[in-house]
Amino acid sequence: MNKRIELSKDKKDYMIGAIKEYFINEREEDLGDLAAALILDFFMEKLGPEIYNQAIQDAYMFVNEKIQDLFEIEKHY
Repeated sequence: MNKRIELSKDKKDYMIGAIKEYFINEREEDLGDLAAALILDFFMEKLGPEIYNQAIQDAYMFVNEKIQDLFEIEKHY
């Protein structure tokens, strides 16, 4: 499966605003909406899958720990 991570319009608008705010505060660069959207798209394409995969691994480890906890409380007769 090679599905692209999608954001809702509200989340995308929020992230574009956050990128613009970062650039103005940290770099004193005033980005337009298009430039910020292109930066967001770039990071979503390049970093999104890596972050997603790490989240899957973290969730697997968490669930695996909980399953092990269940076996520890198993009653033996």
